[in-house]
Amino acid sequence: MSDFEQHELGFPGAQRPNLKLRRGIYLLPSSMTVANMLCGFYAVMATLKGGSTDLDNAAKALGLAILFDSLDGFVARATGTSSEFGKQFDSLADMVSFGIAPAALAFTWGVRGIAETEFMDIRRLHQIGWWVALTFVICCAWRLARFNIQGMAPGSGSKYFVGLPCPAAAGLIAATVHAIKLPIEDWRWSIFWMLVVIGDATLMSSTLRYRSFKDIPMARRQKSIFVIIIGLLVWLIVAYSEVVLMIIATVFVASGLTLHVIRTVRHYMVSHPAKT
Repeated sequence: MSDFEQHELGFPGAQRPNLKLRRGIYLLPSSMTVANMLCGFYAVMATLKGGSTDLDNAAKALGLAILFDSLDGFVARATGTSSEFGKQFDSLADMVSFGIAPAALAFTWGVRGIAETEFMDIRRLHQIGWWVALTFVICCAWRLARFNIQGMAPGSGSKYFVGLPCPAAAGLIAATVHAIKLPIEDWRWSIFWMLVVIGDATLMSSTLRYRSFKDIPMARRQKSIFVIIIGLLVWLIVAYSEVVLMIIATVFVASGLTLHVIRTVRHYMVSHPAKT
């Protein structure tokens, strides 16, 4: 029975739902979200083709999806056009671009090639790879739902995420495929790849803190050196995208684990001071 029906029947404590919904959407951030979803959908379709070039194009599309996902949040905050609708719409787009698309890409690039082997034990790894991809999708959905309810890390304002952000998890998969390009055909490397994907998924659903960079005042004046650094980074990504994107993705994913170890050691040293 809905809240509206309970109110009409006079149930105690029942509240009449708010039937007045705000019409319309903010065009600029929503267009960024649509572009994000379009890139994710293209990545899925390119992955279905399965060729090396197609898989590389899918990885590039995921990179663009990450860019658009960053822009829609920045534009919404900068223009004051954040809304609950935009938040939910962005989550659904992220589920496509950073959940389903990278899982399909990880499976096709890293596991599907071993299905043609004549050894039955190795062919079973192909079935395990299907479950690994599903685990990634579930962890992505878990991460998005938790973020919508809990938000950023408690006590950090907008400085830290709880768990590896879904775009970063998808970025690690996309950067690896873009860097290596040729699909995996050796079952031993397939096992290693599945472990990487499982670790990626686990970090999404973990409680490790990851820097969000939302606290950086991009709208304020900055030193000229920052513009030079950003320009240099863009040039490096364009000129040496395979190496640079792989380094960026790996360093960011490892940063949460590194900060967690540092905090643990520091807490231990404070609680157990050295005796002189």
